[in-house]
Amino acid sequence: MQQKQHLLLLIFSVFLLFQTSNAHNITRLLAKHPSLSTFNHYLTLTHLAPEINRRTTVTVLALDNTAMASLLDKKPSIYTMKNILSLHVLLDYFGAKKLHQITNGTALAATMFQATGVAPGVSGFVNITDLKGGKVGFGAEDNGGSLDSLFVKSVEELPYNISVIQISKALPSAVAEAPTPGPSELNITGIMSAHGCKVFADTLLANPEAMGTYEDNINGGLTVFCPMDDPFKAFLPKYKNLTASRKASFLEFFGVPVYQSLSMLKSNNGLMNTLATDGASKFDFTVQNEGEEVTLKTKINTVKITGTLLDEQPVAIYTIDKVLMPRELFKAAPTPAPAPAPEEAADAPKGSKSKSKSKSKSKSKSKSAPTPESDSPADAPDDDPADQTADDAAAVSFRGGRFVAVGLSFLLVFLLL
Repeated sequence: MQQKQHLLLLIFSVFLLFQTSNAHNITRLLAKHPSLSTFNHYLTLTHLAPEINRRTTVTVLALDNTAMASLLDKKPSIYTMKNILSLHVLLDYFGAKKLHQITNGTALAATMFQATGVAPGVSGFVNITDLKGGKVGFGAEDNGGSLDSLFVKSVEELPYNISVIQISKALPSAVAEAPTPGPSELNITGIMSAHGCKVFADTLLANPEAMGTYEDNINGGLTVFCPMDDPFKAFLPKYKNLTASRKASFLEFFGVPVYQSLSMLKSNNGLMNTLATDGASKFDFTVQNEGEEVTLKTKINTVKITGTLLDEQPVAIYTIDKVLMPRELFKAAPTPAPAPAPEEAADAPKGSKSKSKSKSKSKSKSKSAPTPESDSPADAPDDDPADQTADDAAAVSFRGGRFVAVGLSFLLVFLLL
């Protein structure tokens, strides 16, 4: 009986683990501390709060209202403020106890500023050092190793998801404090050209209609998936065969009219509309992920996100390893026909029946064979009913499996009682 109770307790603990993991909310945690209200306000204003909440493991170096007042005296723009505060968000867990047990007394922690892709070299890292006398110092790595700020106290800890600790003053960093252009001033094609997507960027610049669509969406939110130079250069002959309107739609297909951080892409699987989406013209693709790998998929092909060029709300730019092809403009390669079955030996005179069967096969084959693909891209095929049936079957299977799992869980608990 005691063994059954232990097993039941274990099941309940696992249930609680799944319910509570990654359930932190930085705004609510800080709201309990009035002395940190200005810091909390600017986490919301710069849109850093949602990013912090999406992280499974994070440490926030909070500044009290006095330290924030000193920072605001420099009158940074809201975009510069976001860079400064993102330097105060460590992508690892450091509770008060761990700070005083750092291996070899010092550690280098990556930050959300480093994760944006705009921090060169080591400028997005923070040095944490256990000093003598029980003190812990913090300093931006690009600040000459100077430990300008000290640990004050632990504010909130939810091991090992989020730790909020107060430090004495803001971490000075020339890179983070540099004037940051607003979204409308961003040169997205320049960023792409400088990081291996020059052919795509040049093609986009040469198409005023598509380029205008990208520029119109920068302030409201934009995510770009740019193919690397080699695959896009190899694809150019197909692109040149498109009509003018289709060229614009094709280029717009690589942009999404909302900001999507990499963590958002990893957690939001499913269909995603693009800048080319317009009523009946879907021009969408499916986002899927497995572990740390994120892929984009159409009925034509699948590509993989290989790098981050910019991830700073409201704009994100990622590189992809191949050219993603919309089904509205291209046809999938025909499925290879199965190898013919070996002919049976003709022991009896069945010529008439075989001939009839042969004609039937020929007729069936000619009816189902795909039309030859032309050099120019074809119109989008209609949605395949078989695909819809398969999706429906998968959904039914998933729902059925879930009900079975729930039923088994209740049965297990009943047997244990």
